[in-house]
Amino acid sequence: MKITRATTYIVGNPWKNWLFVRLDTDQPGLYGVGEGTLNGFAKTVEAAVHELAPRYEGMDPFQIETIVQRMTRDLYSEGGQVHMSAVAAVEVACWDIIGKSVGRPIYDLLGGRYHESLPVYANGWYAGDRRPETFAERALQVVGRGYRALKFDPFGAAYRTMDLPERHLSLAIVRAVREAVGPDVQLMIEGHSRFSVSEAVWLGERLAEFEPTWFEEPTHHLKIDAVAEVARKITVPVSTGESFSSTHQFAELLAHNAVHILQPEPGSMGGIWRTRQVCSMADAHYAMVAPHNAQGPISTATCVQIGACTPNLLVQELFDEFNVPWEKDLVDHPAELVDGRLPVSDRPGLGVELNWAEIEKHPYEVSNFLPLFAPGWERREGARTPPPENIAAAPAADQDAVPAGVSAE
Repeated sequence: MKITRATTYIVGNPWKNWLFVRLDTDQPGLYGVGEGTLNGFAKTVEAAVHELAPRYEGMDPFQIETIVQRMTRDLYSEGGQVHMSAVAAVEVACWDIIGKSVGRPIYDLLGGRYHESLPVYANGWYAGDRRPETFAERALQVVGRGYRALKFDPFGAAYRTMDLPERHLSLAIVRAVREAVGPDVQLMIEGHSRFSVSEAVWLGERLAEFEPTWFEEPTHHLKIDAVAEVARKITVPVSTGESFSSTHQFAELLAHNAVHILQPEPGSMGGIWRTRQVCSMADAHYAMVAPHNAQGPISTATCVQIGACTPNLLVQELFDEFNVPWEKDLVDHPAELVDGRLPVSDRPGLGVELNWAEIEKHPYEVSNFLPLFAPGWERREGARTPPPENIAAAPAADQDAVPAGVSAE
């Protein structure tokens, strides 16, 4: 069996363009799908998928390690999250092909199903005004849908430090959510790499009264010793890892023995195999994993396969119910919560197929971007800014005539 070509599809989710890849083989009707979504870089990752084509076309999709090494080590250049998102799209599609060809879900090829269903937490639910009342009202709605854990960023557009009014508003939002949902619902507080060490410690000390499950990515991921310092100085558990793009970064983090909730992102890590390796690294350090998942439905299906075979899974992030309503139409088996958990299916491969007709209805938009350091980003409406004057906007007629996909050929 050989890989013959990759075709890419960009789907215009209003706050983050989703990038999907279809990998065809020389076996009639046998193909795999993957996802390479990265905020603000859909077309860039798409270009990388096609530029890497000589590294995977003609290869046997079963040879995952060789294909990944050809796309990474053999290039010598290191492209970080953009590079690894392209690698992940191809790598996950290879796993999908393998699973379909042998009639087994991917998790059966990685050790077998350990979990019958996955504990999940909701994210993306708090789109709206940044007021304690709004957060509390929406949190109650989430719990009413069966979720027993939810994550949110109460810090507005904060960067490095906050003034006292902003600090007090942020803590008031957390307090309002905790009082609304009660003591038994898990709260995860998102930091989005916003803070200096001192600011993160100040906040972490005051978040403790609300008993959050974790304080996520309080400092920037490029300085690993900084997040370790925060973790040692506060009693709230610290989590991080979604922005890492190599196993080496996780090895450095674990060497500090301070952070014991890791959040590998399968996209940034280059796919399923490297992410599963991180889970094992975490297990060797008595750490738990909570894979990051803020992309589209193929990313969710990918995380289900990883989580199903991972004994040290803590919880799985889930955006799907709080994205655009038509997301569920993009795949034949959208994620559905059952008693607060996500069931693990026994369908082969990823267990989902893309709806190609639905994909064509939602074209790429340059404004589909999550501006995390702009006031009002919580509304998840995209950047909504006109294109720069030196970039000509496409004519309306051309915007409607979006091709079904872009082929590597």
